[in-house]
Amino acid sequence: MDTIVNAANAQLVPGGGVDGAIRRAGGPELNAHLARIGSCAPGSAVLTPGYRLPVAFVIHTVAPIWRGGDAEEERLLASCYSSALKLADKNKVVSIAFPTIGTGAYGWPAKRASELAFEAVTSHLARGGMQNVIFCCFSAEDEQRYAHLIRSLQSAGICLRNGWAG
Repeated sequence: MDTIVNAANAQLVPGGGVDGAIRRAGGPELNAHLARIGSCAPGSAVLTPGYRLPVAFVIHTVAPIWRGGDAEEERLLASCYSSALKLADKNKVVSIAFPTIGTGAYGWPAKRASELAFEAVTSHLARGGMQNVIFCCFSAEDEQRYAHLIRSLQSAGICLRNGWAG
């Protein structure tokens, strides 16, 4: 794995959950780098070195807060994934791991968030993206949701390279 994605907050200040764990492992250099960047709008992403993490890069993206599901929220959550993947392309990233962005403190329903994530990633790969993509699941339920989405592609006869479907 050469890149991980961090579910950050818009001010890029240390948070809890995935963000807190990544920042602790990345060390003070990672926090200082993010302080220099200053902010990141919902749906966009910024890239930093991995510093003390065993990865080359960390891509930090900010989910919109769930407020009931209007179209703008869904577009912005999908954009978290597509923005991260655009940075991955630009930096020749080979493998990338995504957490389930937005499903913690930002309140996204896990099922809809996984569908949007999966659609954004498969669309990117179908357009020629070359990354090996891993969805890091917090719970057995998350793992089952992604397994179902992958099986649905396979049953439709759609094969994606790079470890998705054979």
